Amino acid sequence: MNPDILPIVPTVAAALAAVNLAAFGAFGWDKHRARSGGWRVPEGTLLLLALAGGTPGAFAARRVFRHKTRKQPFVTQLWTVVLLQAAGIAAAGWYLVR
Repeated sequence: MNPDILPIVPTVAAALAAVNLAAFGAFGWDKHRARSGGWRVPEGTLLLLALAGGTPGAFAARRVFRHKTRKQPFVTQLWTVVLLQAAGIAAAGWYLVR
């Protein structure tokens, strides 16, 4: 591993934890609002949180709250985010080990 990146690892980990908590909370809030009626979290916002690194939080919230589990095209778009992130991680890994 490139020793130059080691100082940023805690910062990246904290940022990922924060965005995952935000994604989880946004899905939970959207489910609450879906049940009670009222302003909903736009699907674009939920997808953006997932794209920003909150995919684990989004998938955990979908399971915990049983929310957005069958709604198309949202499900397909969320899985597209997963594929984009996997490609990005693979590219970053390749860059770091070369």
